[in-house]
Amino acid sequence: MRFNDAVKWVKTAVMAKSGRNLLTILGFAIGVSSVTVLGAMGDSLRQFVMQEFTQFGTNVVSITPGKTETFGLNGVLNSNRGLTLADAVSFNQTRDVVGIVPIVAGTAEFRYQGKTRATEVYGVSDAADDVWQLSIRQGEFLPNDKVMNSRADVVLGSKLKAALFGDGRAVGELIRIGGSRFRVVGVLAEKGRFMNLDLDEAAYIPAGQALRLFNRDFLMEINLQYRDSISSSRFAEVVKRHLIRRHGSEDFTIITQDQMLESLDAILNVVRIAGMGIGAISLLVGSIGIYTMLTITQSERRSEIGLLRALGMSQSLIIKLFLGEALLLALLGGVVGLVFLLMIQIVAWLLMPQMPMLFNTTSVFMALSISSVIGLLAGIRPAYLASKLPPFLALRAE
Repeated sequence: MRFNDAVKWVKTAVMAKSGRNLLTILGFAIGVSSVTVLGAMGDSLRQFVMQEFTQFGTNVVSITPGKTETFGLNGVLNSNRGLTLADAVSFNQTRDVVGIVPIVAGTAEFRYQGKTRATEVYGVSDAADDVWQLSIRQGEFLPNDKVMNSRADVVLGSKLKAALFGDGRAVGELIRIGGSRFRVVGVLAEKGRFMNLDLDEAAYIPAGQALRLFNRDFLMEINLQYRDSISSSRFAEVVKRHLIRRHGSEDFTIITQDQMLESLDAILNVVRIAGMGIGAISLLVGSIGIYTMLTITQSERRSEIGLLRALGMSQSLIIKLFLGEALLLALLGGVVGLVFLLMIQIVAWLLMPQMPMLFNTTSVFMALSISSVIGLLAGIRPAYLASKLPPFLALRAE
């Protein structure tokens, strides 16, 4: 039999039972799209999260106050001396430190000529624009101050500036934040959102001023940027030894970007495995559908198969024709699954425009490969049984 004739034979056999085959195709499509999207989502979301975190700079280690320690059988001790501005300044003498950003955050009310706005305020140092990769659109960032306790200056996010000043000039103007007066020294370029937080609505003031504004004695966090020549784990060990010398004990927690990504990877892997398990169930249902359909087809077409065998068609060719039907059903399911995947991608883009691409060459190859392999596996037994059908059954059926 010529290849074109074989393709026509397979297509005719599948289309003759199109209504019955539709459920099989849909089951396969759901399974393929689920497995493919969850398989691709792990890498795509990892890239997305990496982009989100690295927009605040790379080679950054975070230090937070307090450390949970266990002792005995069920004892838990939470030690927390607190992190001070002096702790942050002390890292100026630490090797491989490029930038230091003490952090104090809170919400305050901004007032300017009758306009008010309640938004986030971050107390930081003059190094925050470099460490966090903030771009200045007007004016400058906070002035250089070694004790991070400079005069009352503020840098506004682009949306906050527009809400208070409109199209007017903001740099040099005096505004009230809470009960204190601050001078605007700069306006940031658009930064976007981070973890559902609008960074363009925020404002930045010196850390010392933030401690007084929010009536705090200690910092919430310290960010340290380090050189490329040292690994994150080695730098974290240097920071740990430095703070233990100052505090007398390890009453703080150090988190590197690598550790955060490892934790996120673990979460994403659980989600991916669970989703792929659900998709695998759908694929199993689809493969059972293909097996059932081909078995029924073999029973209904006994006379046709027997006649073909009587006319000299080889067993191997019958097996190939039946496997061709299984493959076509599976590929149709895979194509429909890719359509579902494209629809998921469109919805994801509407909700999160920065979401990475799920529908790509890899996902197409994965979907069609998975559907082809499972389709062929499901069709092996019915194809083998059809090839073993004795020719005399055709004569008996007639």
